[in-house]
Amino acid sequence: MSAVTDIARVAAPGNPIGRSVRDSLVVAKRNLIRMSRIPEMIIFGLIQPIMFVVLFSYVFGGSMNIGGTTDSSVYREFLMAGIFAQTVTFATAGAGAGIADDMHKGLIDRFRSLPMARGAVLTGRTLADLVQTALTLFVLAMVALLVGWRTHTSFGEVLGAFGLLLLLGYAFTWVGALIGLSVRTPEAATSGGLIWLFPVTFISNAFVDSSRMTPWLRHVADWNPFSATVQACRELFGNPGVSPSDAWPMQHPVWASLIYSILIIVAFRTLAVRKYRSATA
Repeated sequence: MSAVTDIARVAAPGNPIGRSVRDSLVVAKRNLIRMSRIPEMIIFGLIQPIMFVVLFSYVFGGSMNIGGTTDSSVYREFLMAGIFAQTVTFATAGAGAGIADDMHKGLIDRFRSLPMARGAVLTGRTLADLVQTALTLFVLAMVALLVGWRTHTSFGEVLGAFGLLLLLGYAFTWVGALIGLSVRTPEAATSGGLIWLFPVTFISNAFVDSSRMTPWLRHVADWNPFSATVQACRELFGNPGVSPSDAWPMQHPVWASLIYSILIIVAFRTLAVRKYRSATA
């Protein structure tokens, strides 16, 4: 049975919130089935972060000074929080391309003709991307363990770090949703979803010690939402390289990460749903 038929069947009068949740889950199921039928999407999504881990660990590892040492094993533990955060944010491009593809094929117009919650199509898509991101994070963590990454805190703190990463990834998929609704082709959505991520991820504390940056660049990096999640993960993993900056996001990285992610979700979900109502294929 198709997802469209499923939605028509479940769209019955009732609690609007319950109906929105049901519609969103049906759309999420549809997108997960679609992803499972295109395994190369998942495989290529895994290859890129694994390449980053290997390249940064073994090419740059011996030349990076972290905490007064250039020991490559120290850099590997420092690096992984940044690689994890970069991986979840790069899901933005996939979300945008998927929605642009649905727009291009006219599927979004079919969904809008059905008696379903307005935000369900986008919520379902972002939830499906969240599942894919969780799978990618799991595989990446296994690879990280193989190259020498270790955590030095409790199991609960480690889970908390991965929870913050998934929340950041979910927030950025809403940015991708807005991009996907604003461009004409999946190719443009892929390019548009990645081009702004490079300065966001590299002007941060992800790959280098931000305290060694020039003052104005360090200020930008310290207040970058991406840096807050990376700092929080280093604290929760017990990894080296926690920034000593006096900036509030660096002093309270867990709260800063939560606040940044929730604000991004609220702002970009509102804009994306508004765009969805008026967008045409």
